Amino acid sequence: MKTLTQSFTGLVFAAGLLATTSCATKQNVSSTGQGDETSPLPSTVAGADSATASSMGDGGIVDDGDDYAMAEVSDPWEGFNRGVFRFNDGVYTVLFRPVSKGYQVVFPQPVRKGISNAFDNVRFPIRFVNSTLQGKFKRAGQETGMFAVNTVAGLGGLFKVSRQIPALSDVPPEDTGQTFGTWGMGHGPYFVMPVLGPSSVRDGFGLAFDYALNPVNWGVFWSSGGDWKQIPPYANTIQMMPAQLDLYDVAVENSVDPYISARSVYIQNRKHAVEK
Repeated sequence: MKTLTQSFTGLVFAAGLLATTSCATKQNVSSTGQGDETSPLPSTVAGADSATASSMGDGGIVDDGDDYAMAEVSDPWEGFNRGVFRFNDGVYTVLFRPVSKGYQVVFPQPVRKGISNAFDNVRFPIRFVNSTLQGKFKRAGQETGMFAVNTVAGLGGLFKVSRQIPALSDVPPEDTGQTFGTWGMGHGPYFVMPVLGPSSVRDGFGLAFDYALNPVNWGVFWSSGGDWKQIPPYANTIQMMPAQLDLYDVAVENSVDPYISARSVYIQNRKHAVEK
């Protein structure tokens, strides 16, 4: 039981700023210099991993300029969701922001960029498997080419050399939530997960599969008295914080109702991702 509790705790904290989406959503964050693929804010801070402004775009933000432009989603647990949303905002302020600032102080932007690129490169299985499951075999081949080029010529993914190759420079990432959407599954009820942020029944299950497919989360195991334990991938969580917090801020800043804004942006992002 103790081992299961430790594993679950590691899962929640590590996935907190990972994603879906992970999670893998493409987003340029010039202000932080982080990589351009983050978890679908469908499960990370603004929700990743995913609510902000269109983290589902190719470096752009989907924002219709209206907090109350209602995206189509069922929200039967709004009272509970609002409470969790406020809790998450407090966690981001008290815990994540100081850690993020410390990370940015210790590591200069070029170093952070390389670290982000390397972690993004490792998420190759998420993108490859879901491209294949969606029948996007050309995209699966492109993902394989990107991984090979960046791993070999990019020194393990520290440099995205694939950007210099036209056929590999602009490949929309895929995740399991997008695969479910492509198969015709609706979101189901919207809900806000503690720490992880905005999600839905569909994308919540998708996040779990993405977590399992991400080699970063396989961890390092060792045996202590016959008890196997996993080292949670905290490094990945920390390196994603600056970009994810920036995305969260974009989603809720100047909003009359941050909850509605985050929900609307999240659903629009996911819709945009599924259609790509």
